[in-house]
Amino acid sequence: MSEYSKRQWLTLIILCLANICSAVCISLQAPFFPNEAEKKGATATEYGLVFGVFELIVFILSPVYGQFINQIGPKLLFNAGIFTTSSSIIVFGLLDKIPDRVTFITLAFVIRIIEATGMAAFVTATFTISAKEFQNNMATIVAMLETCFGIGLIIGPLIGGALYAIGGYYLPFLVLGLVLFVIAILTIIVMPRHSYVISASRSSTSFIKMLRIPLVVACTLGIVATSTSIGFLSATLEPHLRPFKLTPVVLGGFFVISGAAYAATVPAWGWMIDKCLNPKVAVLVGCVFECLGFAIIGPMPVIPIDTSLELVAVGLVFQGLGTGAILVSCFVDALRTAIKHGFPDTVETYGLVSALWTSSFSCGAFVGPSVAGYLYDLVGFRASTLFVIILFIVIAFILLIIACTEKSRERYYQRIEDNELLTNHMENSNSYGALENNGKVDETNTNI
Repeated sequence: MSEYSKRQWLTLIILCLANICSAVCISLQAPFFPNEAEKKGATATEYGLVFGVFELIVFILSPVYGQFINQIGPKLLFNAGIFTTSSSIIVFGLLDKIPDRVTFITLAFVIRIIEATGMAAFVTATFTISAKEFQNNMATIVAMLETCFGIGLIIGPLIGGALYAIGGYYLPFLVLGLVLFVIAILTIIVMPRHSYVISASRSSTSFIKMLRIPLVVACTLGIVATSTSIGFLSATLEPHLRPFKLTPVVLGGFFVISGAAYAATVPAWGWMIDKCLNPKVAVLVGCVFECLGFAIIGPMPVIPIDTSLELVAVGLVFQGLGTGAILVSCFVDALRTAIKHGFPDTVETYGLVSALWTSSFSCGAFVGPSVAGYLYDLVGFRASTLFVIILFIVIAFILLIIACTEKSRERYYQRIEDNELLTNHMENSNSYGALENNGKVDETNTNI
């Protein structure tokens, strides 16, 4: 990192600050919003969908932003996204003034949708800028940004719970929304403009072509599964811990555990992937950690142990470790694989992969709380953890099949290439031998 230019350092600092603050604003309501929604008469399914619709909109809009990021400009997209997100968060804090359930849920949906349009723009631009500016240390930089996002996820519920205890529902959204608004202003002033060459032509089927690559599909599914696990906990961990009658601050502390494990280890994952570790191995290890985590958090029904705070804490640590391994690995592996399969090493490809990562993450983050709320109402938390465990087992199995198939195909083509080289070498040798023999015959005739 010592070789970074001033422009790169400014870019990195702004990206890190923005990631921390945006994650804080996203995660701050997890300890208290379900309880506030239930006071209005909302069910777990309904407030789970409020969490989930945010990610559904990001899922839909991210490919659109990725397709046109060159025409819009990464910095403009970045700035507009932060302003939209911060403004929406402040308005979201006014929802406790709404007395009836239907209006409360409806306005929560509308505000979250607007907030999601800004978040999709911001995240897509973030990964695009970082992939372009730090091509030689891509995994390390992505890991650093994910660390910052993880730090935001750590302190978000903690700060949100503390501010909620001090000043009620509105104070957390007002304070943290204003902080993100200030960061947005600093971004306009400090962040350098990034000038990228716009291609003369751009295929409208780029995403379809990219998703025809099996390994990219596997990476996409890994991201979906991981964000599903995060969304699952954001919607149901609070009601799962409600029987322990924890204070808002202590409850926020439990939401910190997973993010802390994630933020503490994701730089190591990024460094290892850049230097020595195969991303596919990291994904498989991450799947194992995720399965262990959810088996312990419940614990799952086949484990004859009652829920305890100690088990929940240990399970959240495993879940955070798995999240760090999978998210960094899948982004890096998808980008390397796309370029290896003929996509140009340009900002267009970075934008497509960034949008694919964001869209996949949001798809899972929509599925997670939506399914979690429904399963919680239907069978309770312990039985519903089986959904996430089975999901990661399936993802690991799919990755193994695709990786083995890709390896066999590479060996097959390598053998064909080696045979062609050997054939060409033999033909050249025969030609050289024939020419040499002809030269000897001519020399003999001359002597005669």
